[in-house]
Amino acid sequence: MSTSSVSPHRNKLFLMMVLELFIWGAWLPLIWGYMEQGLGFTGEQRAWVGTAFAIASVVGIFFSNQFADRNFSAERFMAFSHLVGGIAILSLYWVTSFPLFFALMLIHSLLYVPTISVANSLAFANLRNPTKEFGLVRMGGTVGWILAAWPFYFILGTKEGMDAIMARNSIFLVSGGASLLLAAFCLTLPHTPPRKAVEGDAEGGFAWLRAGKFLALPFLLVLFIVTFIDSTIHNGYFLVADGFLRNVGIPDKWIMPVMSIGQIAEIVTMLMLGWCLGKMGWKVTMIIGILGHAARFAVFAFMPNSMEMLILVQALHGICYAFFFATLYIFIDAAFPKDVRSSAQGLFNLLVLGIGDLAAKWFFIPLQAKLTVDGVVDYRTLFLWPTGFALGAALLLAVAFWPPKELDVPKDVKH
Repeated sequence: MSTSSVSPHRNKLFLMMVLELFIWGAWLPLIWGYMEQGLGFTGEQRAWVGTAFAIASVVGIFFSNQFADRNFSAERFMAFSHLVGGIAILSLYWVTSFPLFFALMLIHSLLYVPTISVANSLAFANLRNPTKEFGLVRMGGTVGWILAAWPFYFILGTKEGMDAIMARNSIFLVSGGASLLLAAFCLTLPHTPPRKAVEGDAEGGFAWLRAGKFLALPFLLVLFIVTFIDSTIHNGYFLVADGFLRNVGIPDKWIMPVMSIGQIAEIVTMLMLGWCLGKMGWKVTMIIGILGHAARFAVFAFMPNSMEMLILVQALHGICYAFFFATLYIFIDAAFPKDVRSSAQGLFNLLVLGIGDLAAKWFFIPLQAKLTVDGVVDYRTLFLWPTGFALGAALLLAVAFWPPKELDVPKDVKH
């Protein structure tokens, strides 16, 4: 890539993504053990905390993403959201009662979740060649997650005793501090003004309504359905993989490092994404991403005694995420009008972070319980279900996803 083709704001956008995912990665891996062992929350209470992101993804469609599209510049929306959301997550350091804990987590989620979509939209608006450059920028999110999650896990996650458990509340100090830092940093990002409703807009200026009406286009409806299936599989993996890897003999302290191989692979795949899109186009790239899930679950189902394969197949996570989800975000930016892009990103994030996550819990948890007899899980049958779903989603995309020619990957990405 020549210097002249590099967007002048790319480094700032990369750092924005680092901090964006650092905030989430700082608290997510350790919060569950802290709530159970440190705070004594019941399973139902922990489940409520876990639904905060799903609730926020639904609410964000109707309110937060609407404001980002129609009323506030993207960088100021990000700054406000991370300021207030950062104060909320920071406050959890001192909170021990469930009602207040849940309320603060919900406030944080309501403000944080929409920024994932808005960060994407802000990046797309300020990149000269989003198809080529977004993978490089979004790679910052993976780097940020690793920088937050890994140190906490290796310093606190593997230690025993109540002092170590209670020390895990420092995740909220770090996450909140990063959020406040990002709030200030967002004010230095390039100005990205809101897009006013187009003249004659039948939806009365509601960006989310106009974005939703685009699902009447067959290629976008097919992509929406496939995204729901893939999101359910993706979220389901994290529900069942931990127990499976423990069952096949991987020690607890090594489960996260083994699963983190996928995050390293994600960095490599993000670096290659622009080139791959240029060579293969939207459809083939996304199909490969979906088939990555099928291959990973198939290895789990048919090769549970091959420790080497179980570890190596974790690298497919990079393909699953970059080739489908990152490509999805790039495609949404190309397919939707500028005045509804944040809402369109939020519409699909509703599946990725909300409905897909809930569907995974409603499907995989009861299925695993049904397949458990005397404490022994029939993992082969369990894993054949998502393998079949992934193959079905890939087939649906192959035969029914036909975006118009004007949305083809630009030719200059190929060089």
